[in-house]
Amino acid sequence: MPESLPDLGLTEGVLFDLDGVLTPTAEVHMRAWQAVFDEVFANWGIEPAYTDDDYFAYVDGKKRYDGVASLLRSRNVEIAWGQVDDPPDAETICGIGNRKNAAFSLSLRREGISAYPGSLALIEQLRDAGIRQGVVSSSKNAEEVLATAGIREFFTVVVDGTVAERDGLASKPAPDMFLAGAAALGVDPARSIAVEDAVSGAASAAAAGFATVVGVDRGAGAEALRAAGATCIVDDLARLLLNSNDNPETACDVLSDRRESK
Repeated sequence: MPESLPDLGLTEGVLFDLDGVLTPTAEVHMRAWQAVFDEVFANWGIEPAYTDDDYFAYVDGKKRYDGVASLLRSRNVEIAWGQVDDPPDAETICGIGNRKNAAFSLSLRREGISAYPGSLALIEQLRDAGIRQGVVSSSKNAEEVLATAGIREFFTVVVDGTVAERDGLASKPAPDMFLAGAAALGVDPARSIAVEDAVSGAASAAAAGFATVVGVDRGAGAEALRAAGATCIVDDLARLLLNSNDNPETACDVLSDRRESK
């Protein structure tokens, strides 16, 4: 059955994940995780080696410490959780997570970040159309990333890792964060749109009752996103622009056909 792109002009609101959806910070996160886990695995003799597939399967979309625990559990490694203020050299879940965050923050300050052009065009168009927008991100760095990219003003609501910790919201793929985002934005998930690039995020939005979950395939894989609950797969948010030149009935199929032919 052909997939069709949603008509964003008819939605109550749009809730976006951040890293890999609005900004290419997912790549910065990936490099930081790679450096940290390469060191941890080497020091502890953990095998097999950490790979990008591990990032998408165990880390992507989850709160930082949950991602560390999930990845280590995949290698049958259990260590103490620790405390959120553990130093980065502590051999705890929190220590490893804080080590990664220090690497990420240093890279962000050195290199800066900008929104994807297609994403920027979309949020500008939604703002001009008066459609409510929010961000639902597991990252505790969301506010810093949004400010650095110069796009914080577009979003009425930001539910991030800091908010999740404060309010006791379960990590994606649980529905808690998207439910909290919809409530704060004042929209009904069944009449709104969620946009995610992570498998855990797509599952979270689907579990929260979003009838429309747009999966942005930046590496997780179209089929994995679809299986998690995405109702449409795109490779760039420019495809969702109102009055786009893309045929709204076939754009997703063209993308899927192109990926399957590779």
